[in-house]
Amino acid sequence: MCAKKFVPYANESDVLEIGNLSIENRIDRISISGDIDLTLDKPGLALAKQLQKLLGDMVAQLEKQELPDQLPPPEVTSVANPFE
Repeated sequence: MCAKKFVPYANESDVLEIGNLSIENRIDRISISGDIDLTLDKPGLALAKQLQKLLGDMVAQLEKQELPDQLPPPEVTSVANPFE
């Protein structure tokens, strides 16, 4: 993991990389994209432990909150195409 502390749901700017996964912090969601191979060796174990810690931190943050049944869909706006 990186040296900077990744606090789930704390801001709109932190990005963490574990293997080839990109974990993007938002105040209302965590976005995870990419792929990872958890190989049956010491590096695979190290990556699995990083993921386990991250998921544990996410669950702890979620459990602290009074959560809605479901978030409303994001507001979608249209902007003029600057290339036309």
